[in-house]
Amino acid sequence: MTRAMQAGAEYVVQMDSDLSHAPKYLPQLLGTLLSADADVVIGSRYVAGASLASEWSWHRRALSSFANYYVRALLHLGIRDVTAGFKIWRTSALETIDVASIRSNGYSFQVEMNYRSVRHGLKIVELPIHFAERREGESKMSLRVQLESALVPFTLRRRAR
Repeated sequence: MTRAMQAGAEYVVQMDSDLSHAPKYLPQLLGTLLSADADVVIGSRYVAGASLASEWSWHRRALSSFANYYVRALLHLGIRDVTAGFKIWRTSALETIDVASIRSNGYSFQVEMNYRSVRHGLKIVELPIHFAERREGESKMSLRVQLESALVPFTLRRRAR
């Protein structure tokens, strides 16, 4: 993201490279960003009209649902899909949240970026997408990543106080 910003990008797209985020949604993401005058648009799995791959196991669905519930309960962000990795950002929003200083690794950086966005009063819009099963690569959801993901919301909440 910082490289795109340094190159003069006005907008930065964030998406998984395993093809679970369909590039066909990019025009809608940009159109929504512009028409809603939003700072970030999230391709959301958990708003009306969205769907998940039928190939997702019950375990993966449960983990994703629980993670979103857990973060929403702790941080009250007003976002349905707080762990989504499919977004389009205005560069000005990334500068506002100081993306280069994000401390989290793994999946929890999504939460930290959303948290900072809400704390700075940025306008966030969620757009329904179909989240497909990955066609390439493997999950990086290790125990270490899961533990960090569980601790980061507490750390953010504590820092806010």
